[in-house]
Amino acid sequence: MTTNTETGLVSAEQRAQYHEEGYMILERVIPESLLRMLQEECHYSVGYTDGQMDAAGEKTRGITHRGSRYFIGNKYRMSHRMHRFIYSDLMAEVCLATLGPDAFLFNEQWVVKGPEQGMKFAWHQDSGYVKHRMRQTTHRPYLTCWCTLDYVSERNGTVYILPHSRAGTKERIFDHTKEEGTNDLIGYRGDDAGIPVECPAGSIVAFTSYTFHRSGANTSDEMRRIYLAQYSAEPILNQHDTYWAQAVPFLRDGQRTYDRETDTAERWGPFPQE
Repeated sequence: MTTNTETGLVSAEQRAQYHEEGYMILERVIPESLLRMLQEECHYSVGYTDGQMDAAGEKTRGITHRGSRYFIGNKYRMSHRMHRFIYSDLMAEVCLATLGPDAFLFNEQWVVKGPEQGMKFAWHQDSGYVKHRMRQTTHRPYLTCWCTLDYVSERNGTVYILPHSRAGTKERIFDHTKEEGTNDLIGYRGDDAGIPVECPAGSIVAFTSYTFHRSGANTSDEMRRIYLAQYSAEPILNQHDTYWAQAVPFLRDGQRTYDRETDTAERWGPFPQE
């Protein structure tokens, strides 16, 4: 496995921005064949979730709101091909540039906003969801890869980033409180509107789990689809010393160690994050 400096996927400037400000944007890096696969798998997952909710007579399940906003997590083992993206050379390069030579899959999920009604998502740190359940957590920042399946803009509910230098988040997880009605956790209520991301389908917005981010409502007439893959440099444990979410080995010393034959479900909890 070569490093990012050799492949040129992540520039020195992008790497520096990630480590100093908490995010970087890699435009059009997902190959067309993998992008089409992700779009198809997302379609299947939303339909499956709708069927489950209809059968149960539910319109809301956690922070999923049928037809409006979906968080569908940790289902990749139901697919015979999702591993091709999650454990790809592309994701290995992003992990090497951000986490270093060791990486584990921590969490993965679809984040979809329905047309003309897709709900906003409040300011939060992804690590805020961990701290909300385990107050004394001291985990290192993990990596969130916000992968665009569609062109994203302010009109269809893109993500907004609050850089470390403007939020004081480089080494701190803030307390989060639950918002009535949406069940969102909120960690920032200030006046800074953040930086809106506008980029084409097939891009990856990579940010740390300490970075504040939010997303707007989808006011367009089409779905806004995101695949969220998260990786950690080490297993993240809960107070019982068991895995907090997942800890599927991916990289060790810069070499890919993922083995699909031994990839069985470990203990995990629901992880709604965008």
